[in-house]
Amino acid sequence: MPGFTFQSTKSLLMEPGASARIGELAKALGCGSVLLVTDPGVMAAGLLQAGLKGLAQAGIAVTVFSEVEADPPVHVIERGVARAHAAKADGVVAIGGGSSMDVAKLVALLALSDETLAEIYGVGMVKGRRLPLILAPTTAGTGSEVTPISIVTTGENEKKGVVSPVLLPDWAVLDAELTLGLPAHVTAATGIDAMVHAIEAYTSKRLKNPMSDALAREALRLLGGNIRAVCRDGGNIEARHNMLFGSMLAGMAFANAPVAAVHALAYPIGARFHVAHGLSNSLVLPQVLQFNAPAAEAHYAEIADILVPGRGSRAASRVAELVTWLSQLPVELGLPTRLRDVGIAETDLDALAEDALKQTRLLINNPREMVHADALGIYRAAL
Repeated sequence: MPGFTFQSTKSLLMEPGASARIGELAKALGCGSVLLVTDPGVMAAGLLQAGLKGLAQAGIAVTVFSEVEADPPVHVIERGVARAHAAKADGVVAIGGGSSMDVAKLVALLALSDETLAEIYGVGMVKGRRLPLILAPTTAGTGSEVTPISIVTTGENEKKGVVSPVLLPDWAVLDAELTLGLPAHVTAATGIDAMVHAIEAYTSKRLKNPMSDALAREALRLLGGNIRAVCRDGGNIEARHNMLFGSMLAGMAFANAPVAAVHALAYPIGARFHVAHGLSNSLVLPQVLQFNAPAAEAHYAEIADILVPGRGSRAASRVAELVTWLSQLPVELGLPTRLRDVGIAETDLDALAEDALKQTRLLINNPREMVHADALGIYRAAL
C-alpha cells in the first residue's frame, strides 16, 4: 500500500454548550488578550455571548472584530490584522462561519509573521508562525476548523487560497447550540457544501488516501442521514450535532485529499454573482458528477451505497441513482437548482469557464482532466 501524509487540528472539543469553555482553552494557551473574529449576523444573533462570558471569567481581554464579509476580500483581512496589532492581541478566536474562520487563520498568522498576504498565496508558501488560534463554527458546512486552508477574494472576480499546516488551529470547538438559529436555506446549502467536500475527497485524483476515505464515508453517512431532519426542524439538537460532526469529518477528509472541479466551477459563481459558496457548489454538483463519471464510476457507486442504499447493482446504474438523488435533494430542501435562478445568463458562461480554469490548485485533483470546453458545457447543462 502506498504511504500518505495526514494532518489535522491538534485538539477538538465537541459538546453542546462547548463555546462557554473558550476562555479556559485560551488561558491554557497563554492568552491574555484576544481578537474575536466574527460577522455582523453572528453578533446580532447573540451567538458570542457564551464565548465572551467564558473569556471574561478567564480574565482575558477581548477585542471584537465583526467586519467579516462573505467571500472575504483582502481589505477585511488587513483590517483584522491592524485591529489585532492595536489591541496587542496575543491570541485569535473565531466564532462564525467559514469566512470568519478563514479570516481568523490569516489574521493569527499575519499579526505575528512579517510575511505579506500576497507572498503566501498557494500551497506551502507560509514561512512564519501564528498566534494561538481557536475556531468555533456556527454553520455545519465548511469544515474550516480542521483545514489548513483560507480562501481570499483577491480581485473583483477571483479567489485565491492560502494552504499551510500553520493555519490549522490549536483547538476546534464544535458546539451544536451555535447552529440552532440557522435558517433552513442556510442549513441546506452549508450541508450540501459539506457533502461536496466528502464526495470530492473520496474521488481526489492526486492525494486520495485510506484515512480520508474512511472520514468521507462516515461524513456522508451523517450528513445524508440528517440533512432533511435538520432542515425540517432546526431545533433538533441531535441532528444539528450530527451535521456539525459530519461537516468536521468532511473537512478533515478534504484537507488531506483536496477538492476538485465542483469547487473550481463554484468559485467564479460566488465571486462574480455573490452566490453563497454552498449554494454555488450545489448548482453545479450533478453536472460535474456526470462529467467525472467515466473516470470515477467505481468510487461514485460506493458513495451511492451510502446515500442511496439498496437500489441497482451495476456501477453505472448506481452512479445514475446518485446523480438523481443529489439533483433532487436541493429541490426537496427549497434551494435554487439552476444557474438562471441566481441571475446567471448564457452570455456569462464563457467568462465563468475562463475563471474556473484558473483554479489549477483544484483541477489538478479532479479525476478527469477538464478544459475550457468541458467547463463551458457543465455550466450550460446547469443553466
